[in-house]
Amino acid sequence: MSTATMTRTGGFEAAAPGILRAGVAAIGLELRAYFRTPDTVFFTFLFPVLILGIFGVAFESMGEIAPGVTMAAYYLPGMVAAGLLLTGVQNLAVDIAREKSEGWLRRLGGTPISPVSYFIGKAGMILVTSLAQLALLLAFAAIVLGVDLPSEPELWVRFAWLFLLGIATMTMLGIALSAVPRSSRSATAVVLPIVLLLQFISGVYLQFSMLPEWLQNIAAVFPLKWLAQGMRSVFLPESFATLEPSGAWDLGLVVLMLAVWLVAGLVLSLFTFKWQRRT
Repeated sequence: MSTATMTRTGGFEAAAPGILRAGVAAIGLELRAYFRTPDTVFFTFLFPVLILGIFGVAFESMGEIAPGVTMAAYYLPGMVAAGLLLTGVQNLAVDIAREKSEGWLRRLGGTPISPVSYFIGKAGMILVTSLAQLALLLAFAAIVLGVDLPSEPELWVRFAWLFLLGIATMTMLGIALSAVPRSSRSATAVVLPIVLLLQFISGVYLQFSMLPEWLQNIAAVFPLKWLAQGMRSVFLPESFATLEPSGAWDLGLVVLMLAVWLVAGLVLSLFTFKWQRRT
């Protein structure tokens, strides 16, 4: 190994702990900033809980749609998937676009903080808030709406990797989408319609099989449809798989589509995100 290579390697090893410490500290700062903005907390943290509550109460008179499956139980997997979309894509895209437009990234560029530390802070905030939102959503569903949660350990293992793959994909897409808004004022106007439209065509608010075939084909291009389908395989009985377009949960295809979007989001982020260094 050459001296130059050893120097570079040694320099990275020396810098890595500092980058990690700064990233962990950034997570705390991001969390405090997140929970100090009521509109963000409402539209990305509490929104799935409120919508599940409204649907659960509004359709309670319809009774069970299958033995042991109420309307609240049917809507729960869609709300779990939507929560990851809102927290990962909507929150992150609007947040980074605002920081870029208002000059925060340029100010950070004039400090010793590494871009890696910056993204550790963002990703950590998304992970922590997603876990907190998930815990609240499941507790609300079980305690208030009387939804029976899965009891089989293998279903919770499936849920764990779906959650991790889903939140990683949505985080990357949120970073990539942050390059689209031209200003902080337009960020919400640009991001919110995209997120809302995806929820309506991906089986979150409407039964996916009710949509026309051409709309199902469009939804199948995007990751939310597959994430919602994977979550249905966790929270709904196996018999509900027959309602999917192929008549099965297609978990292999779920993994493939989410992984494709994860890589696409990573590539787009690398090409579109610019760390604004001050000269």
